[in-house]
Amino acid sequence: MNKDTTGTVGPQAPSATATGPAHTPGDRPPQTPARKAGLLIAGIVLLALNLRPALVAVSPLAPSIRDSSGMSSPAISMLTSLPLLCFGLLAPISPRLGRRLGMERALLVAMGLVVAGTLVRLAPSTVALFGGTIVIGAGIAIGNVLLPGLIKRDFPHRVGPLMGVFSMSLFTGAAAAAGLSVPIQQASGANWRMVLAGWGVLALVAALVWLPQIRNRTRVSTREVREASHPVKGLWRQPLAWHVAAFMGLQSLTYYAATAWLPAILEHAGMSGGTAGWMLSFSSLLGIAGSFLAPVIAERRLRPATVTVLSTVLCAIGLAGMLVMPVGLAYLWMVLLGLGQGGAISLALLFIVQRAPDARHAAQLASMSQGFGYVLASVGPLALGSLHDASGNWTLPLTVLLVMLVPQLLFGMAAARNRHVTEDASLAKAP
Repeated sequence: MNKDTTGTVGPQAPSATATGPAHTPGDRPPQTPARKAGLLIAGIVLLALNLRPALVAVSPLAPSIRDSSGMSSPAISMLTSLPLLCFGLLAPISPRLGRRLGMERALLVAMGLVVAGTLVRLAPSTVALFGGTIVIGAGIAIGNVLLPGLIKRDFPHRVGPLMGVFSMSLFTGAAAAAGLSVPIQQASGANWRMVLAGWGVLALVAALVWLPQIRNRTRVSTREVREASHPVKGLWRQPLAWHVAAFMGLQSLTYYAATAWLPAILEHAGMSGGTAGWMLSFSSLLGIAGSFLAPVIAERRLRPATVTVLSTVLCAIGLAGMLVMPVGLAYLWMVLLGLGQGGAISLALLFIVQRAPDARHAAQLASMSQGFGYVLASVGPLALGSLHDASGNWTLPLTVLLVMLVPQLLFGMAAARNRHVTEDASLAKAP
């Protein structure tokens, strides 16, 4: 009997995922003491709340940033694209950091980076603005990868509910940043740099609440590390793996491109800045419902391919509506976009699990999908900003987003097929 990572006594788990040790069916999982569970869950919620605001807050403040700095639309879009690039490039590295430092310490480092990045962005310099954004992206990338693994490790019998809480916290943080940034700026009279830095306060609170957890350093055996990191031969040559990765990337591209420019599109159509920011927040709130409903329906009611079609159609109608009547029926378009985008995100995560036969395949398929997917997604905001500057309006950018839904649908339907990625690069029928 060894002392486990949560401070209780129990047997060590013999297997591992990419982000931490997993538990096999015969093992008694570590039990989190009741007096610590509440603080741990509160820490998880606060950490998850901070994985989007520093990124999403740029979008509603984009007009203020452009007016005061003279930056072009493509340059401003880089403030969204750079963190996404960090997500992709650091996805394969984050598990190694978690094993070296322990997930608890690595997550504290993640929040420290978010706080540091928001402080750097206070400096009246374009270099500091972009440098701080890169630091924030690195911190969020670590949290993106390690938090789900920590939930799996410490709450093995409550993974579903707590992953639901995790997803809701992500969307809540995004909704808060989208809806409150402009009202905070208007009420306080602060400049946009102060408003962006203000979201670092929430990250500081999360770090302080998380601080007691660093005493519980994850201890992983050499065999667990070797099993988790042993490469799946031929994974990057398998069509099914690329279908999953491409769907992850394309739905992320659509989501982040729309998130980056949706308030600007609505302002261009005549909506006030505060209302435009609220519309992005409202869409994010509907995303909570979409992300919860899609996997439930896909497992219990309809085939995953059918749910993929539904989520894509909702996005298509929402984007088409933005083209023909952006302000008059804005609430309807935000409902459709929120439900469709939330559903697509949760399906992308669901496919990673469903298309893998075991934890090792799932871990490496997740690393491949997030690595490729977020790098692809980083192109979206920059591309839309460039198209807007070239055309002088938002018709062409929105049309391109609509066209991108076609390959997203095709790759999503291919990823929804009931098959597994395998060691020998053949596609084996899932049991």
